[in-house]
Formats: sequence, structure tokens, C-alpha cells
Amino acid sequence: MPPTDAELVELAARRRELRDRYLVPVAERPASPGRGIHHAALICSDVERTIEFYQGLLGFPLVELVENRDYRGSSHLFFDLGNSTLLGFFDFPKLGLEPGVESIGSVQHIAISASQENWDAIRARLDAAGIPYAGPDIGIPESMYFKDPDGIQIELLSDPLMFFGGVQLDEA
Repeated sequence: MPPTDAELVELAARRRELRDRYLVPVAERPASPGRGIHHAALICSDVERTIEFYQGLLGFPLVELVENRDYRGSSHLFFDLGNSTLLGFFDFPKLGLEPGVESIGSVQHIAISASQENWDAIRARLDAAGIPYAGPDIGIPESMYFKDPDGIQIELLSDPLMFFGGVQLDEA
């Protein structure tokens, strides 16, 4: 059930309170100790189908495919998302894993930035393959949301890295 108008006002006030308490202006913000996400690791049901989707359809090159170091018989594969960032997958054959559901602690979506030219090209390939997506018709013209063969939601956006809601977050 969606929140009531009164609850929305309360939630907005709580966000303002948290922003005021924790959001440090860029000029005062310490540098992050991280270098970025090395890779996100997800689970796929079929290695070849995953390669065909991420490399064949979306155009992200497969850069490695090896046996999982932690689970004999399982594959570990990586796709190059650009900017030295990887998207990794495991398969876990014979474990009987069930499809994931959106829940607390799960991944809601993976947002991948692409130039407008590449965004348009991927959109055309999704259209040609008959893969449904939401957006840009949902009021977010820079974003498309679609699911991979295992139901993992992907957001493809034409915004540059560190840009959100009309603001370059590392300059604001």
C-alpha cells in the first residue's frame, strides 16, 4: 500500500533531516578511501544465455570465464562495463537455487552509464529483440529499465558517472 499524503510529508522531513545531518558539501568532503566498485557478483542460471545477453545483445565484452575458486564446477565470468568496472556472474549448478525476488537486502537494480549514442544503439537492439523496457516514457528520459534472462533489473542511463537528478555530485 502506498504511503498516505501525511506519511509522504513525514518521509520528506526525515530525508531533509538526514541530509542536513550527514551530507557534507563537496569542498568539505573527504576523499573516498575506495577506488570504485571492482565488480558486482550476481548469480545466473545459464552461462551461455548470460553471455549472449550481456555481450551479444548489450555489447559488454566478456573478459574472463573461469572456474569459481570457491565452488568446484561453478563458473565465474566477467563483463567489461567500461571505466575499469566489471560485472561478474556465478552459476551454481546442482544447488537448486530459486529465482530471486525484490526484497530487503537484495539488489533492486544495477545502473550502467552509457553515452547517448550507445544508449540509443542498445535501445534499438532491445527493440529488435522484443525485450520490453520501461522508460524513457516514465518521466525519466535518460533511463531505461529492463530485466536480464534471470530477472535481474538493469537500468541503462545516459547520464555521466556521478551525475544524478540534474546535479554533478562530485562538484555540487
